[in-house]
Amino acid sequence: MNPPRTLFRTRIKFCGFTRPGDVRLACELGADAIGFVFASGSSRRVAAEEARAMRQALAPLVDAVALFSDNPVDEVREVVRQVRPSLLQFHGNEDDAFCRGFGVPYLKAIPMGGELADQHPSALHMRYPGAAGFLFDSHARGGSGGSGKTFDWKRIPVGVQKPFVLAGGITPDNVFEAIQATLPWGVDVSSGIESAPGLKDGDKMRHFVEEVRRADCHVD
Repeated sequence: MNPPRTLFRTRIKFCGFTRPGDVRLACELGADAIGFVFASGSSRRVAAEEARAMRQALAPLVDAVALFSDNPVDEVREVVRQVRPSLLQFHGNEDDAFCRGFGVPYLKAIPMGGELADQHPSALHMRYPGAAGFLFDSHARGGSGGSGKTFDWKRIPVGVQKPFVLAGGITPDNVFEAIQATLPWGVDVSSGIESAPGLKDGDKMRHFVEEVRRADCHVD
């Protein structure tokens, strides 16, 4: 049985943008945050200059999020300088000192396909005390997100004291169920709202937002 809940607004992060027009439309549709990927090997990776140009399409009160995975410190600093993200997101083996060393709040991704997924929440808090929150994703340690695959949502640690974001294979067709099952602070989607890697689909984005709002207003 799910815990009792009051009406709540689940935050929405759309990630992996490569076109300013998609950024503008996502903001109009109600996204709370827009993610730019700087992790090497990602099909959605953009350069700092590209992300800076796309950031100009952000609407007021929408956050810019920069995603990294074991990027060199100089690369992260350059992105922070050029893009001015309001939140950083780390998917690699970065420790807390590295993540908080840029003067920007950060989320730490926890790969639910690896051993970190089995740690007690207190261990996560001790390992990343400076994290603003955690992001639970379906990839294995050393892998990348955006795979379009889900994980068993029952594996999310019970008792996490910081806000957490749910990612990994979320689509307009399953986000209602995902929110009902996990009650996350937010949801993060990339491939689930695309026609091709990095190319966002307006109808899918709209449907995704509608389903999140339906979940927020649903009372059993």
